[in-house]
Amino acid sequence: MDTNERYDAVVVGGGAAGLSAALVLGRSRRRTLVIDAGEPRNAPAARMHGFLSRDGMSPADFLEAGRREIAAYGVEWTAGRVTAAVPDGAGGFGVTVDDGRRIEARRLVVTTGLVDELPEIDGVAERWGRDVLHCPYCHGWEVRDRAFGVIAHPVMGVHQALVVAQWSDDVTLFLHTADEPSEGDRARVAAAGIEVVTGEVAGLVVEDDRFTGVRMADGRVVARDVLFVGPRMTPRDGLLTALGATTRETPLGPFLAVDETGRTSVPGVWAAGNAIGAQEQVVNAASGGYRAGVAINMELITEDLDHKVAAAVSGR
Repeated sequence: MDTNERYDAVVVGGGAAGLSAALVLGRSRRRTLVIDAGEPRNAPAARMHGFLSRDGMSPADFLEAGRREIAAYGVEWTAGRVTAAVPDGAGGFGVTVDDGRRIEARRLVVTTGLVDELPEIDGVAERWGRDVLHCPYCHGWEVRDRAFGVIAHPVMGVHQALVVAQWSDDVTLFLHTADEPSEGDRARVAAAGIEVVTGEVAGLVVEDDRFTGVRMADGRVVARDVLFVGPRMTPRDGLLTALGATTRETPLGPFLAVDETGRTSVPGVWAAGNAIGAQEQVVNAASGGYRAGVAINMELITEDLDHKVAAAVSGR
């Protein structure tokens, strides 16, 4: 890839959303480049689920297949981290990569995802994606009917415990540092048969590389097979906020504000995947990337035709 080459679209982030946008743009005969920092959110998971026809596929195999598919349509892929994107004054952007390359793009698609900030409990980070989980829709079937533990989320409270009880009748909610549940939530917890444990969690008990229980700060150990935690989800949106993109407040913090196609408040910039919301699972991210790709192609068609019309009028 030569420095200062111009692309119809540069996709920042090579996960499901970015690859899907690139696939649509490549098939639309748009010169497209994907720049990927290689930090997929679901990398710790052995399998991904809930994606029709791809259920049970490993995240790494999924990305490899996606890269093969976009390459078939002439889309370029490169490893790297985009450090800046600056409007060029002509409707496009100058994109700088961490190795010093500068690339020109008519349009940008930002699919940089989010970072899961895990509770600071001994053992949680080490077991993340194995027997410490977050999403029951992603992993609930695989651990169904086992003894679940749930660390109460400081913002969402008992919500996760109420949801995971669909997959097991043996659920224990550890309040840890969360507030006491409301009267209504207490009633729901009781109706779901969920046991509530008060007091702070000190760490996890692991035996023979297997999570076996939760160790409380007072020394108690509560035997469990699986632990669900709710991480703090922080979008990787620095590139977009530097461009002045508008955010919206959600129960889980600020996320980018986009329209139904993923268009941000910055002209010429789209976003998709977990960069725009905590609940954008792989299948949703791929769908969002597809919509962004279609919208970008249509905008470029209109822009090019308007230029031709203006040139024809001025030449009369």
